[in-house]
Amino acid sequence: MSTKIYTKTGDKGTTSLIGGTKVPKSDLRIEAYGNVDELNSFIGYCRDVLLDEKLRELLKEIQDRLFTIGSALACDPEKEPKLRIPDLKESDVTLLENEIDRMNDGIPPMKSFVLPGGHTTISFLHITRCVCRRTERSVVRLSKEESEIEPLIIKYLNRLSDYLFVLARYTAYSMKVEEIPWKPRV
Repeated sequence: MSTKIYTKTGDKGTTSLIGGTKVPKSDLRIEAYGNVDELNSFIGYCRDVLLDEKLRELLKEIQDRLFTIGSALACDPEKEPKLRIPDLKESDVTLLENEIDRMNDGIPPMKSFVLPGGHTTISFLHITRCVCRRTERSVVRLSKEESEIEPLIIKYLNRLSDYLFVLARYTAYSMKVEEIPWKPRV
């Protein structure tokens, strides 16, 4: 018989962190790693719609890093030193920066802000970027209000949103979809 997916332990609005500590499901830590999980799902969708195999592979690696971040956030900070939680590395940020530079070198410079849109793939990349920014804000809020968060996590999420913005522009250029410049009403 297979293991049941439901445990009923959260029926009263609490859940357990890695390490066993019970917290309300409304806890900032739960919100933060829930946002990471949502972002990871959106990245998975982006992987499914992009055709470039190199980009798809990098997105898969990003998903792995997001699991690493989620694990760190889901862990009771007092018990984490005793647990074997994977670490994020500075080289993970450097990889994103190198990819941003590579893609940016292959597209025309921005002359104005751009509106998300032009093709469903591009729009979805922008939605994913926004989810990444929300995730970053929730992790920053957690670090300010509850507990110290590894600064590399915030740095990685910040760089990831930059990567997603450039990926949207790069994808538009690759697909020969014209960017939509923002022309403010004056």
